[in-house]
Amino acid sequence: MKTLNIGVIGAGRIGKLHAENLAGMKSARLHVVSDLFIRGQEQWVRDIGGPKTTEKYEDVLNDPEVEAVFICSSTDTHVEMIEKAALAGKHIFCEKPVSFDVKETKRVMDVVRRTGVLLQTGFNRRFDANFRKVRELVSGGALGEPHVVRITSRDPSPPPYDYIRVSGGLLFDMAIHDFDMARFLSGSEVEEVYVKGAVLVDPEIGRLGDIDTAVTTLTFANGAIGTIDNSRSAAYGYDQRVEVFGSKGMVTVKNDFDHSAEWSTADGVFGDKPKHFFLERYQQAYKAETEAFVRSVLEGKPTPVDGNDALQAERIACAAKRSLLEGRPVKLSEIE
Repeated sequence: MKTLNIGVIGAGRIGKLHAENLAGMKSARLHVVSDLFIRGQEQWVRDIGGPKTTEKYEDVLNDPEVEAVFICSSTDTHVEMIEKAALAGKHIFCEKPVSFDVKETKRVMDVVRRTGVLLQTGFNRRFDANFRKVRELVSGGALGEPHVVRITSRDPSPPPYDYIRVSGGLLFDMAIHDFDMARFLSGSEVEEVYVKGAVLVDPEIGRLGDIDTAVTTLTFANGAIGTIDNSRSAAYGYDQRVEVFGSKGMVTVKNDFDHSAEWSTADGVFGDKPKHFFLERYQQAYKAETEAFVRSVLEGKPTPVDGNDALQAERIACAAKRSLLEGRPVKLSEIE
């Protein structure tokens, strides 16, 4: 079996996850990991099989043995790294979003197309078995014409303030997953966005220029209506639910739990809390997206989540941010 030599750039939480998944694959070989603070992580490096390490991401791109890279660094570095990786002839997996600037994303996508390398964006929720079933039912016509798409996405607790300062805010670092899911589940593009946001969890988040609570209304090209509600803090755990209602029926996806046991006593009916956060909830989805990327490169086939998917999610996020700031519905045509 042919294996793909891969370099991982960025060994933070998400970079470590991808590196560990790659280390466990027969069709991939984790060749090198780059991170500014890789020193001090020697035990983790040994645990994943002892790949080469470097503090400079350029070393990964200049390594002739590296065939593909996973870009897991901060968003503000993605465009530069994608461009350099493409020009170096490396296939690319990049965590979302590609950038905060639609023009920059379009420009670097042109570079990717010209060089002929493959690119996949890290919208891992598309690979969740439950959400894929919803997509299958909608695209197969089992629910008829979609009328309403509802997405609930709430984190168990806010991220660190340092993260919020550079993340692009709730609409880019968190809701962008939901914007992509809205396109994926509905099978339609978004034409208009309207956002109401508030600071209800932590006043410091507001002082940093962000919100921690939001409701977004979407208008789709196929006439359907969508709603997304986000919160930085759900006391009961990671809340991830969807519903698609159509002319012939409805499908829902509930939260995942460590167990499905439910017990009843004189004091009430009890069950488990949802899985704590995204690493637990989407563990299998992360593995599946990694396998899909490696398979695409080895077989020379298009990736399942390409640069256009990244671009469209960013356009929705930009429209959402403008809607929040200007207090009005924003058409995606304005973002061009």
